[in-house]
Amino acid sequence: MPKTFHAADAHAGDREVVIVNKNGVEHEAHVLERQGDDLYVHYVNADKRLDEWVSERDVRPNTDTHEDGVVSNGNGTSRKRKRGSTEGEGEGNSRRTGSPGRLDTQPPLKVEDLGPAAITEEEYDIQHHKQITAKRNFDKVIFGRWQIKTWYFSPYPLTETETDGDTGTPSAQAPHSASKIPGVSRSSIRSHGRTSDLFAGGLGRSHGTGQNSTLWVCDRCFKYMAEGQSWELHVKKCTRRSPPGRKVYQRGAHIIWEVDGAKEKLYCQNLSLFGKLFIDIKTLFFDCDNCTHSRAVLFYILTDADSQRDHVLGFFSKEKVSYDDYNLACIVVLPPYQKKGYGMLLIEFSYELSRRAGKVGTPERPLSDLGLRSYLTYWISTLVRFFRRLLSVLPPDTAQMVTTGATADVSDVFVQSPSRETEDGSSFSRSRRRKSTKGWDGEEIPAAALATRTAQMNDMSDPMWTSLRALETTAHPDGSATTHVVVRCTLADIARATNLRVEDAAFALNECGLLVRRRKERTRLGTVKEEVEAEAGLADEEESVVVVTREMVEAVAKERDVKRMCMDLAHVLL
Repeated sequence: MPKTFHAADAHAGDREVVIVNKNGVEHEAHVLERQGDDLYVHYVNADKRLDEWVSERDVRPNTDTHEDGVVSNGNGTSRKRKRGSTEGEGEGNSRRTGSPGRLDTQPPLKVEDLGPAAITEEEYDIQHHKQITAKRNFDKVIFGRWQIKTWYFSPYPLTETETDGDTGTPSAQAPHSASKIPGVSRSSIRSHGRTSDLFAGGLGRSHGTGQNSTLWVCDRCFKYMAEGQSWELHVKKCTRRSPPGRKVYQRGAHIIWEVDGAKEKLYCQNLSLFGKLFIDIKTLFFDCDNCTHSRAVLFYILTDADSQRDHVLGFFSKEKVSYDDYNLACIVVLPPYQKKGYGMLLIEFSYELSRRAGKVGTPERPLSDLGLRSYLTYWISTLVRFFRRLLSVLPPDTAQMVTTGATADVSDVFVQSPSRETEDGSSFSRSRRRKSTKGWDGEEIPAAALATRTAQMNDMSDPMWTSLRALETTAHPDGSATTHVVVRCTLADIARATNLRVEDAAFALNECGLLVRRRKERTRLGTVKEEVEAEAGLADEEESVVVVTREMVEAVAKERDVKRMCMDLAHVLL
């Protein structure tokens, strides 16, 4: 008979609601923990990475709103209401029985009287996961020369002394870890195999308490330590100068390394643990017979090189075999290097891997708020750059075309490759700028690599260019003419040409407002049956068509501040 799991006590996790005064602005928050005069709070309708320790003098009780379980009596006092009861029960709202006119005088049945509700094992795991990870176990991490404020909980494994005995019992050596987690009852660390790894992070460690809890991590090999002295000794002896993998992209000092989790298991596990400090929607498992997470995953690590070694800026991981064609499992750019284009470079490279594999990739769901923002930027930028090229009569680097003799075919001119200098819509300039020896400029592009990039950026065999794209030229009375590009295609055609999923392309087009303009067009009747139905009035002769113009594309590009690609195909080393 399968084991039965019961939901935790609903009242064990009740949280006090307070008002926090932060920089002169009041915010509603839940109190997760108290230590002396400091409170650890979670702001209502805010991400957990914004949770922080605040002083009690900046906090006041919340008397303006009534949270679940608090009911005002109207006389200035309040009473606690059980979550299973309904306001107004037993106070003039008696329940009726099957006999009309007779009132049921028995007290209403409450949820508490039914006992603990039975839940599935998966729901039990999710419930415990939420309770355990509600508060991050380290407030800051020392990473090389950076002191970084952590965002989320990370399940760093237990030490040898922590795995024995009952970790739920307070001791003098481990005052911080022994604090009981609300709603989680356990007799030992191995009371439940699927969530035992979640108890690992910070339990029984002597790394400080509250806002003083600190983790020390080597910025070369990602080995973690609980004491600064051990970290200093390790850093002096660590000889690793770069990630243990092969180069798959190099542009100047910026390099992307491919690291196989099966070959570099310890390095990848430490990297995943460190990345989990800044990711909330992923779960790591350790010592599970049925889970070989790090071995089934490839890690792509972005570094910035100096004269001594390569410094890790961020990374993303992907499964070696994904039946859903996911091209990215998780992505992290370290906080000191964010908002510099590194995340966009990693996203572009993940899509390039999918394109070379002949697949249409997409990231794993769900996406975090920052992840959704980054991917929406990528999808919109990709579509805008595609529409600019598609809806241009002449290539972006051609300001004027002069022909002598017979009339030229403008469509033949577009076979030329667009210039990267004008990819962002700016005017073309042939002036040479001074080349930097650092950053994105990098080495000289070999002729073979340049030819490869030109061919890849200029795939004229796609139906979007061969059959769907047309040039309509209208003559004027003075002898001149105006040429417009007209493309009649479907959303699937656009998604295929940009190597995006149909749902991703549709979401991006809707978010940037390119699906607003519509018009009615008469359908082209094909078969005899359709023509007969149309004459009889049984078929629709008009359909709604979305119209996208070059002016609309440029308006979106300006509003979204669309930039050129961060990745250069000539520097891909695959």
